[in-house]
Amino acid sequence: MIDKTLLENMIGELRRGTQILAVLSQLADNQYGYSLLQRLEEKGVSIEAGTLYPLLRRLESQGLLKSEWDTTENRPRKYYLLSDAGTEMYDQLKLEWNTIVKELDHLIEGAKTK
Repeated sequence: MIDKTLLENMIGELRRGTQILAVLSQLADNQYGYSLLQRLEEKGVSIEAGTLYPLLRRLESQGLLKSEWDTTENRPRKYYLLSDAGTEMYDQLKLEWNTIVKELDHLIEGAKTK
C-alpha cells in the first residue's frame, strides 16, 4: 500500500516546479495578488497566498516583473506585469516545459508497454 503522506509530498514537489510558469503565464496584463490567485484558481491551478506573494516579490527582484501601486481605490493594490525580460523568460520556459512534457510522455508511454 502506498504511503499517502509521501505521495502528497511528491505531488507538492511536482506542483512547486510548475508555479513560476503558471504565474508568468497569467501576467501579460496587470494583475494584483488576489486577482491572480482567483485567475489561477479558475483555471484549476491552486497556489497558496503565502507562496504566491513571496514568489511575486522574488520575480520582481529578478527583473521579470514590473509593478505599480494603484491608490485610486479605498485599498491600495500593487499590480504586477511581465517585464520585457519576463516575457522573454516566459517564452523560454514554455519551450523547456514542452520539451520536458514530450520527454516524460515518451518515458511513461514506454514504461506502459513493458
